[in-house]
Parts: sequence; C-alpha cells; structure tokens
Amino acid sequence: MALSASDWPISAVLLQFPDAHDAPVEVWADVLGQARRAGFDRVDLIDSWVRPADLDSSRRGELLAVLRENGLVAPVVAVARKSVVDPENGAENLAYDHRTIDAAADLGVKLICLGLHRPLTPAQRAVQWFWTVDGPRDSDEPEARALAVTRFQELGRHAAEVGVQLSLELYEDTYLGTAASAVRLVEEIGLRNVGLCPDVGNLIRLHRPIEQWRDLYAATLPYANYWQVKSYQRDEDPATGAVFAFPAPLESGIVNHREVLRMAIDAGFQGYLGLEHYGGDGLSVCARNRDYLRGILPESGDYTPGTSRVDQPAL
Repeated sequence: MALSASDWPISAVLLQFPDAHDAPVEVWADVLGQARRAGFDRVDLIDSWVRPADLDSSRRGELLAVLRENGLVAPVVAVARKSVVDPENGAENLAYDHRTIDAAADLGVKLICLGLHRPLTPAQRAVQWFWTVDGPRDSDEPEARALAVTRFQELGRHAAEVGVQLSLELYEDTYLGTAASAVRLVEEIGLRNVGLCPDVGNLIRLHRPIEQWRDLYAATLPYANYWQVKSYQRDEDPATGAVFAFPAPLESGIVNHREVLRMAIDAGFQGYLGLEHYGGDGLSVCARNRDYLRGILPESGDYTPGTSRVDQPAL
C-alpha cells in the first residue's frame, strides 16, 4: 500500500547532539524528550551520539526503554565516518559495522545507513563549515574499489540474515561521490537489501563545481531505500568562480523538494525520510522541514509508486 502525507515515516537524525554514549539514561531521556516535544515520533540514531554497536545488552535495553517512555521508535542507525576502505582503519570499521548490524537487529532497527566518508581532518575542524575544506579522497586504484564492493557485499549478506537493510550515503570524493559512481557501486554489490541514501545535500554544499541536483536525484533515486534530507543555499559567481553555500530549510534551499519528492515516488521510493540540519537550532529546523514535507507529500490515493531497483524497507 502506498504511503500518504500523513503516515510517511519522517525522523529527526540526532546529529546535532553531542556524544552521549557513556552518559546516564537521564541524558538520553533529555535528548529524546526534546525530539518528542518537537513533534517527532521517530528518531534516527547516529553513532556520533550513541553507538549501538558498543552498547552491551543491558544498555541496549535501557535505550529501548527510554525510547518507549518518550513515545519514540528508532527505525534507522546511521554510522558516520567509518569507511570500510579507510587505509588505516578499514578492517576495524568493517568489524564495527558487523557489530552494528547485530545491535540493530537486537534493537528492532530495520535499516543501517553506511558511507565511505572518513573522519574530519584538522583543517576541516578548524573552519566554520567543514565542507569548505577538502577531506580524504578514495583511491583511484581498481583494487581499492573492488575491496569496497567485497566488504559491502559481506555486510549486506550479514544484514539480510537478520532482516536489516543497508543504505549507502552519497559523499564527495568517495566511491559514492558522484551519481554515476554511486549507481555503479550499488550495482556491483548486487544485493537487493543494499541501496542508496541520496543525500544530495552533501554534494550541493561543496565550494566547487558540482553535478546539477536534478541529475543527481534522477540517477540515484531508483536505487534509494533511505533518504537523509537536508538543503543548502548556493550561489556561484561566474566572473570569479567563487562559490558560497550554507545550510537552509528545505523550502528555501536550492533544491525544489516538491519536484524531487514526485521524482522519488515515480522511481519507487517508499522508505524512511531522515531529517538533518547543520547550525543553529537544528532540531527546530528539522521540525519545520517535517511539516513542510507533510504539506507537499501526496495522499496515497493520488499516486501509484514506480518500481524501485532495490527492496524498500518494511515500514
């Protein structure tokens, strides 16, 4: 059955909150209570806040309990900056992802978002917006790309065994850094439970020439099984080549999300929408974005979804 504007699952991704992995339950409850008071009934856990892979069974039980006490569910775990082809920590990150899959199954989480982006460099940490400074770049060697395929296949098979889907996040200068490369990667992996997270916001914010957002979405949405949604304003000076980009609410950013949502539905997308925002009161901006999306999503009787190239999560 097609989703509707009123029941489409929309979550707040908890990236704006600091590391609370070792914090007492009361700290978790405070954050989750803020999300609930902002009108959310779902939150996407991100491991920069709490790492499900590194919680023992008792602490996972506490996390589930505090989610329920606040009337929340967590359909997604997002793993940040732990590339499986990181030259220094790739094998360690692979093991961490396997633990995340098992933890997700234990928590009843249906989907894990993974990527190939690596930790921020000191130069990126020294500026206001980290994306204005280039970070690490994936190797051009075929063997390195083949390793990414092999390791994601390994993770995908493990995830399928426990009923979890994987979604691979677009990010610059990785094998998920262009539309063509991302689509090629997921096709090379070749598993129905491994799709793309078309987080085009990660690319349109770059202070350099970029692919047009319509082209990025047109290529990647047929493979999408999860979508982290955020937007930016972007201005380019053709005389000097200067580019400026900064976070913006969905309705006022450079991307026309009314148009893109129809593109997604026509491509068969029926997955979770996870809202992100950098700067200021990110949670309140996400709440505003949620209401905006509810206002432009169609009712289920008004459309028939297209056919996706990957499986959609069981919502």
